[in-house]
Amino acid sequence: MGRSSNACASSERSSSLASDRMRRVNEAVREVLAEAVGELKDPRIGFVTVTGVETSNDLRHATVFVSVLGSERKREHSLAGLEAAHGVLQGRLARELRMKRTPQLTFQYDPTVAEGVRMSKLIDELVSDHDEAEG
Repeated sequence: MGRSSNACASSERSSSLASDRMRRVNEAVREVLAEAVGELKDPRIGFVTVTGVETSNDLRHATVFVSVLGSERKREHSLAGLEAAHGVLQGRLARELRMKRTPQLTFQYDPTVAEGVRMSKLIDELVSDHDEAEG
């Protein structure tokens, strides 16, 4: 019985270490890409923020989450520009990060920033409506 609980504790510890490692890998990839995206010269790419990265455990794939300021059309153009630049961005990752593999990048729109801005505007409107009703 003691043996299986030690195996469980060891498994939890190694999975915790693995998740810490993946968190560090994801953050390192995010930092490099955030800088690199800002330096791209493609006119389709608007104001893009790299909000997060999820790298597969085998480091073969990474989903890059981005927020794009502007309309849905601007978002589509920016995502197309990022997809077109994936080779350049992967090359930058390979140069700057010492990884066993350089992951294949895919880009995905992250609506959380836009949703946060929308919620903030709604709250501001509620506060100003409330202030007007009291005054």
